[in-house]
Amino acid sequence: MADDQFPGWHGTTIIGVRKGGKVVVAGDGQVSLGQTVIKGTARKVRRISPGGVDVVCGFAGSTADAFTLLERLEKKLEAHNGQLTRASVELAKDWRMDKYLQKLEAMLIVTDGTDLLVITGAGDVLEPEHDVTAIGSGGNYALAAGRALMDSDMSAEDIARRAMSIASDICVYTNGNLTVETIGG
Repeated sequence: MADDQFPGWHGTTIIGVRKGGKVVVAGDGQVSLGQTVIKGTARKVRRISPGGVDVVCGFAGSTADAFTLLERLEKKLEAHNGQLTRASVELAKDWRMDKYLQKLEAMLIVTDGTDLLVITGAGDVLEPEHDVTAIGSGGNYALAAGRALMDSDMSAEDIARRAMSIASDICVYTNGNLTVETIGG
């Protein structure tokens, strides 16, 4: 089947929220192929601990590609004494320049409880301006909702959960089965 005829995999929304000394990463569980939901309980937010450093990662895109990137991030964290920003920049450089890695289709939100970063295959390591970031099919919906809620009295986790609920009401590739990880504070 030609690439333009293949219905494509869709179905991820990941949000990261930093507030009150805590960082929360939440992701939905839906994986879709075209207009069909293949799985509703995928776990796209994970905790890794290379060398005793606690890092929470959320991924959007191809699962196999994301796991390849998570393995590489673990190695970079070990090589750079747990410095998340440095490890992320090194991963982004490799991802941008390595012919094998360039074909990977995924994005990552990563945090160590202090830094909150988005890593892309374009060589970007982005830190959100407003302590909330989101990626994936429903990422823009979750981002808008999260930013609107940041001035409220809600906790980071409550903001992430509410923003994901709003995104799942709008994006057909996002569901309400959440995996939520909190770090910091």
